[in-house]
Amino acid sequence: MKILIVEDESRLAEVLRRGLREEGFAVEHAANGLRGEEMIMSAHYDAVVLDVMLPGLNGFDVLRRIRAKGSKVPVLILTARSGLDDRVRGLDLGADDYLPKPFAFKELMARLRAISRRPAVEPQNRLLIADLEIQLGSREVRRGGKLIDLSSREFALLEFLVRRKGLVLTRSMILDHVWASDYDYDGGSNLVDVYINYLRKKVDHGNPIKLIHTVRGAGYVLREPSS
Repeated sequence: MKILIVEDESRLAEVLRRGLREEGFAVEHAANGLRGEEMIMSAHYDAVVLDVMLPGLNGFDVLRRIRAKGSKVPVLILTARSGLDDRVRGLDLGADDYLPKPFAFKELMARLRAISRRPAVEPQNRLLIADLEIQLGSREVRRGGKLIDLSSREFALLEFLVRRKGLVLTRSMILDHVWASDYDYDGGSNLVDVYINYLRKKVDHGNPIKLIHTVRGAGYVLREPSS
């Protein structure tokens, strides 16, 4: 696989380049948005790791421009911005996934493998699991066709669970990705449990098929029903 890293932070770029090469990837690097766009449009890559905060041309603009030119290369956005609006904006512009900084290299690898396996289709704007449907642009959530009213935090939590369906997520992982720097986790808070219960009441209550499950001693998982 051939990966392009578009990242202006030289230390991080070198860490990613070295780590990906050790995993057997061919890696190229662009240090700014304009150069990144030029390389994407002039060569074939299996995936692009694209930082948002870039000099000259930011990651959102790079993404918008390459999609407008017809590029369907899988793109993983790296961002220090953890707000829901920024994540939705990136997905609406055609990103295949996003990864907030700081992140674990193993997770980066897993995300790259996942997006590079996806067929080249139009940018994903909808998440679907069983009869649960999430429209990322409008932030509408429906189960069995029925509209579900969610707060912005509940939406972010549900999106995080659905994007990682089948994976057991610890409370710390959920806090790091959904609340990020908004909350200082002390290990004793039941904040995640409270919001999981909110979601269960709105998403699972009254439905014979439950999607959100507790894994005792580990965390939570959103799992598709067995066939």
